[in-house]
Amino acid sequence: MLFSPPRLVYRFSRFAVHRALGAPVDRTSEDVTARDPELVTVVLELFRALALTYFRLQVEGAERVPRGPSLIVGNHSGGLLPLEGFFTALALHERFGADHAVFALVHDFIFDDPTLRAYAARLGMLRAGHGSARSAFAAGGSVLVYPGSDFDTFRPFRDRHKVVLGGRKGFIQLALRSGVPIVPVVTAGTHEQLIVLSRGDRAARLLRTHVWMRTDVLPLVLCVPWGLTLGFVPYLPLPAQTTVRFCEPLSWPELGPEAADDPAVLDRLYLQVESTMQRELDELGRGRRFLLGKRAG
Repeated sequence: MLFSPPRLVYRFSRFAVHRALGAPVDRTSEDVTARDPELVTVVLELFRALALTYFRLQVEGAERVPRGPSLIVGNHSGGLLPLEGFFTALALHERFGADHAVFALVHDFIFDDPTLRAYAARLGMLRAGHGSARSAFAAGGSVLVYPGSDFDTFRPFRDRHKVVLGGRKGFIQLALRSGVPIVPVVTAGTHEQLIVLSRGDRAARLLRTHVWMRTDVLPLVLCVPWGLTLGFVPYLPLPAQTTVRFCEPLSWPELGPEAADDPAVLDRLYLQVESTMQRELDELGRGRRFLLGKRAG
């Protein structure tokens, strides 16, 4: 389906209709017990080959990630193919092995499509929501989330080294109420796989796409092989050297769950996470050459 634009457009259209009609949520989208470690290992081994050859993947700081429940917060890139999620999961798989579950909070569309739904839960994908995340923490797993979502992954190419969390602070509330540390992770390179010309957020507001498609953008991109197109069409990613860097965990033991309801606290912690990520991404982007990465030495 991902390699057939007409089928993908059809699936998106069906998802929009289902959402507009208020179709019930598939509860398998929140089932943490459905994860299949053997399938996860097979898929990540395939991604390992792709990562090390086509993308020349480099991972830094994976040893900083604590064993046990944690909320891993990343910058989102690459439009429709956010490969940084798989690269991050690969790095954690190499650090902890298959038995340490890594769950990713994903868009509702994944579970509306029967083909994707058949594999998503087995790969540790959960419908984005605090309930799903809390279940994952209770199972001892790490949860991977990209607060910037579509607003971040479709940021213009000129902002490829900018962290765009979109002012969304729900992940801070989740960490405080669950008592888990936040591990920021930044990725450089994945936003060179295509050229985003415009996010299209104004057009999205006019067309109210959030209501019927759960997206706040209508991006215009340049990509292979289609050239100029909407960002919701699958594409062949350019072979951009990619670096994933895990930052030091952030935790606030002096704050209890009730702090999640304090706007001043949320603002302060949000800025701390965002500035930490931006500082690291600035460093990764300094001296970086398009597609080639940093010069050795």
